[in-house]
Amino acid sequence: MVVHTKTYQTANGLVEGIQTKWAGFNILLVTGSKGFLACPAIDVDACEGYGVAAAIVESTPDNPIGTLENFPNRKVTKANVKAQALGIKEGMDVTDAFALIA
Repeated sequence: MVVHTKTYQTANGLVEGIQTKWAGFNILLVTGSKGFLACPAIDVDACEGYGVAAAIVESTPDNPIGTLENFPNRKVTKANVKAQALGIKEGMDVTDAFALIA
């Protein structure tokens, strides 16, 4: 297992990306003080039960995010109620959502 991190600057402050990589599989997420964006391996509905704003970023086995460098080039595919309350919407550019979770 290998762990990578990357910091992204937004108009509202910094957010931090984390990638945990195993052979053939990655979990990627970007966290801010108000919530996080993640690959589809995370259950954002379960996060809702903990009061956490969370959204899913587009990624499939045929077109995975793959790296933290690719993360900002994606779109949001799902947002729980808490994330929607921050303004995060399906189809939104991930870079715009970064600013909302900062």
